[in-house]
Amino acid sequence: MKPVLIFLIIITVAFSSYVDNEKDRAPGCNKRSESSEYRNGEYGYDLEFLHKYLEPVELISGDSRLIIVPEYQGRVMTSSSSGLKGFSYGWINYDLIASSAIQENFNPYGGEERIWLGPEGGQFSLFFKKDTSFSLANWFVPPVLDKEPFNVTGRDEKSVTLNRKFKLENLSGTIFNGEIIRKVTLLSRDEINESLGKLIDRSVNVVAYRSENVLKNTGNNSWNKEGGALSVWMLSMLNPSPDVTVVLPYREGDRGNIVSEYFGKIPDSRLKISDKAVFFLADGKFRSKIGISPQRAVPVIGSYDAKNNILTIIEFTLPETAMEYVNSELEIQEEPFRGDVINSYNDGPTDNGTQLGPFYELEISSPAAFLKSGGEIIHIQKTYHFDGSESTLDRIAKSILNVSILEIKNIFKN
Repeated sequence: MKPVLIFLIIITVAFSSYVDNEKDRAPGCNKRSESSEYRNGEYGYDLEFLHKYLEPVELISGDSRLIIVPEYQGRVMTSSSSGLKGFSYGWINYDLIASSAIQENFNPYGGEERIWLGPEGGQFSLFFKKDTSFSLANWFVPPVLDKEPFNVTGRDEKSVTLNRKFKLENLSGTIFNGEIIRKVTLLSRDEINESLGKLIDRSVNVVAYRSENVLKNTGNNSWNKEGGALSVWMLSMLNPSPDVTVVLPYREGDRGNIVSEYFGKIPDSRLKISDKAVFFLADGKFRSKIGISPQRAVPVIGSYDAKNNILTIIEFTLPETAMEYVNSELEIQEEPFRGDVINSYNDGPTDNGTQLGPFYELEISSPAAFLKSGGEIIHIQKTYHFDGSESTLDRIAKSILNVSILEIKNIFKN
């Protein structure tokens, strides 16, 4: 059963006061702040911007850098593989951050990795209160995932640990007392090679980080199928362009639908399926969403920016056998634990012409957390950004995604 994920709703929320950032955020943009030596699109530009409004934490290892914002639930806002002048990989909502406005329903600050909790919809939804209908007016992101800061509990030169305790009530009236513990670690080049099990050519610039996300049941009651369960939901907002393609490898065989489509049928010019992977155009110009079920998912996804020769890879925790995942469809469900593992969203204009981004998104969920009192679930994922020649990136893409750079580049040109 297909979950209807968050952006079906939030794109329709009134963001008319925000200016479209597409021109300024396009790769290669030459816009430069009068007071900065960095161009928009460069990591140094984003570091200076975030320091104006927040208290970001920066981790550095050689030319690899990343920014974590405790005020925004410990999310990784952006990263660079080439120092301050390097490409800034995360999408950032400059207008919302600079305005200091607090939206009631949702605050889409951006960031290339953030943590939320599922499910969004169904009788066990965290985004709708008890005895309310599935309407836009009744939809709210829980403040602990949107407005409230996380606490920094530990920090060294390569990692930051944060936590936040919470009390949430789902639509069925079940109370969840819990805690999120999040540790983000910047990996050195040697650790990247060890993690991937292969030597990355020195000509390739790379930044990589590991996030360990712990969800604990600190209450006295168990989280179960009768009252509902939570899940770890990781979302990554990245910069789109007509040259960016999402790549989702999948398990072959008789395992049901290969891909789920949302918001209606996606044209063949934007979605293609080979015998190895699903390819999804991430240009930020056509609002659409796809999903991969537990029966089809493999523990790696990626995207490739052919204009800038940037390959992004996310590896994540995935049980060897298919598990139950929370269902986020916006209705009372017959199968509330039959949801997707992987999703990818491409932003685009709504019917009235408004647009939140543009950005594209890679999303990953953990299995449903059926936890006894004191129990916990741990979701781990590693994000890699590689910047190098097409030939060197081709070897990485073939070994990790099982597809070539040439196939990715040409998939929507044929």
